[in-house]
Amino acid sequence: MSIVCKFGGSSMANATQFKKVRDIVIKNPERRGVVVSAIGKSKSTDNKITDLLYLLFAHIKYKVNYDSIFNQIKERYFEVKNDLNLDLDLEAEFDTIEKNMKVLNQDYLVSRGEYLAAKLMASYIGCKFIDAADVMRFNFDGSVNYDETTKLIKAAAGDNLFVMPGFYGSYETGEIHLFSRGGSDVSGSIVARALEAEVYENWTDVSGILMADPRVVDNPRKITKITYEELRELSYMGASVLHQDAIFPIEDSNIPINIRNTNAPEDAGTIISANDFQTETAITGLAGKKDFTSIMVIKKRFAKKIDVLSQIFNIFKKFNLNIELVPTGVDAFSFVVETASLEKIRYKVMEALNEIEDIVSVETENNIALVAVVGKNMAYKPGFSGRVFAVLGDNGISVKVIAQGSHEFNIIIGVDNKDFEKAIKVIYTNLVE
Repeated sequence: MSIVCKFGGSSMANATQFKKVRDIVIKNPERRGVVVSAIGKSKSTDNKITDLLYLLFAHIKYKVNYDSIFNQIKERYFEVKNDLNLDLDLEAEFDTIEKNMKVLNQDYLVSRGEYLAAKLMASYIGCKFIDAADVMRFNFDGSVNYDETTKLIKAAAGDNLFVMPGFYGSYETGEIHLFSRGGSDVSGSIVARALEAEVYENWTDVSGILMADPRVVDNPRKITKITYEELRELSYMGASVLHQDAIFPIEDSNIPINIRNTNAPEDAGTIISANDFQTETAITGLAGKKDFTSIMVIKKRFAKKIDVLSQIFNIFKKFNLNIELVPTGVDAFSFVVETASLEKIRYKVMEALNEIEDIVSVETENNIALVAVVGKNMAYKPGFSGRVFAVLGDNGISVKVIAQGSHEFNIIIGVDNKDFEKAIKVIYTNLVE
């Protein structure tokens, strides 16, 4: 059995956290692969290293003095090195970075946060360091070359314990390429796939995934088990414990993900897998986001719906607008998009829609929040959707948009922005507690 672990920035924040990570890793010899993020915030006044690296690149690009930013980054890494008394030539590493960063390769520069953190951790644990640039291979369209990556990881890892930086890889040319922010989760998932791990442990600063945002709901329950599909829905709608793309590399292999707490390693955390299971409540979790716009279109009565929809979709494609929901009727339908994505092109989009011959009118409604009620067991509870809407109605919350797929494990409800937190609270209070 082999276990792949990923440790986030909060687990790598300082020497104290480094000690916790090492204790976790060496406690179980089945933990073979360790993927790490850049050093995280040690205190609330710290800046994230990745943010500082992006800022450093901007200073270099626009020929602004960057010494103070570069020194901030150096201080954070040297603090860990010195506190742990590590035998690593960190000065030489920063000299190399300073020489290379003037070539103006943003991805290279930003990746150094993870690179240096992994160097320090490998030195501290006393194990092999594998540079993600040597094994994480991207195609030129930015997608991961899984076949090549799997071969390279297997060859580099052998049977030894190793530490690898997350968040980046390289093209065949050797040029560094980054995942999206939070991409170290994806790196860990890809390593777990390559090594055919029994489990992928994702260590962070919470003991699993909560059923709702604790900033909205007081003391929400922890989710002990959740399916890949349910987690994708919650992640897409704002739940931020795990990068939503981390599921794709291992879903087909049914490698479970275990969300664990570095600060409370005895906690079992949350298990994410393909297996369906019965839960105490029909709802697995609640999530949502604010600030959407509904574009409402009414077509001519005798116009073919498919023809009108086809023309509308072509307009959205032209303006690169991502559609979140498409509630439809016989002659009227809506397209829900993020308001921010529409702002600069709103009038152009409206003009293009109004030019479609078979459209009678186009209207927009702003300040819509989407709430996702997720749970595979809702499908086995007849009338459950009605209970959700009844709770909202009883609490004076008007529903603007409704969407539910035939699989019946996700209900998306659109409400006014001002009712967003209230909607989540009353659903949780009445249908979970």
